[in-house]
Amino acid sequence: MTGRSRHPDGLTLPRLREALHPLADLPAGSGWNHDELADLLAADARLADAAVLVPLVPRGSGLGVVLTRRTDALRHHPGQVSFPGGRVEDDDADLVAAALREAQEEVGLARSQAQPLGYLDPLATITGFRVLPVVARIDPDFVAVPDPAEVSDVFEVPLDWLMSPGNLRNIAMDYRGRRREVFEFLRPPSAPGQRIWGATASILYNLRQRLERLP
Repeated sequence: MTGRSRHPDGLTLPRLREALHPLADLPAGSGWNHDELADLLAADARLADAAVLVPLVPRGSGLGVVLTRRTDALRHHPGQVSFPGGRVEDDDADLVAAALREAQEEVGLARSQAQPLGYLDPLATITGFRVLPVVARIDPDFVAVPDPAEVSDVFEVPLDWLMSPGNLRNIAMDYRGRRREVFEFLRPPSAPGQRIWGATASILYNLRQRLERLP
């Protein structure tokens, strides 16, 4: 990213919005990574809809990305670093509403403190979800109040650091009879105890790829 795009609230957010699917144009498809998971999902399986919030907080030095660490007791992805989010419920008006509801439940983010900007591409997960990331600007005065039943930690990592290609790598692992590669970030200096990998790293990689396609 250029120096011009690093300004926290003047140029970064407008440029990010250019890279996103507009809120009025819900992206289709089962997931940009679906082919990679095809052998792990039943051929006739319908992925369950889920939404996550990608919270961006303007700071004096640039945008911060709010991340959580899930508790070890959760059924899906226990102990992993993730964005606030979860399955879309019947009473959610839409995917944006689902992402905002989950963020309020997990970290105490009030609806008035979030300004949705747009969508990233849907992501398929090995647990059978089609996850739609909703990118939002978060009020800098927001103070996280994590739900201890779901979230063990809330922290920020600079967006510039996460968008730097040198901080992301592919790691090989054996899973269900096949050698696979997954994304993993180096340990961020701002949160050296946190491992950002898997679906969360894939979502951030997707944001970087969409930014790199901009003129």
